[in-house]
Amino acid sequence: MTTLIVLGLLVLLGVYVVSLYNRLVKARQMAKEGWSGIDVQLKRRADLVPNLVETVKGYMTHERETLEAVTRMRAQVGAVPAGDVEGRAKAEGLLGQAIGRLLAVAENYPDLKASANFNQLQGELSGLENEIQMARRYYNGAARELNVLVESFPSNLVAG
Repeated sequence: MTTLIVLGLLVLLGVYVVSLYNRLVKARQMAKEGWSGIDVQLKRRADLVPNLVETVKGYMTHERETLEAVTRMRAQVGAVPAGDVEGRAKAEGLLGQAIGRLLAVAENYPDLKASANFNQLQGELSGLENEIQMARRYYNGAARELNVLVESFPSNLVAG
């Protein structure tokens, strides 16, 4: 009788450990999926930059330094290895600042602001920024859930 009770407890413990392990795997995959979503949106933004620079180039003959900075930052983003989240975040921050400066300088060119192509690109960029923000929110939630599971007892025993 005691053997059956001990055996039953061991089976329950095994089921619990497997269940906990599967929750950890799911949380890790959700975090990876979240980062993948951010990565896709950031690549879309980086792909939009050359079109924006080309559209602006014809109007901004005196703003060569700003255009070169945007192009340089886009190249830096492309050079960051896929798994380097911190490096990617830093490079994307610099690119975002350069794009912001470009759009601020564009305010000085009424003909450019009236350009349908520029307005379309600016709208696409704005939409992408919103999608990036949503993807970051999803990633942060997934990463938070994973971190809670990894750091809390007893799942931290299985997480190791």
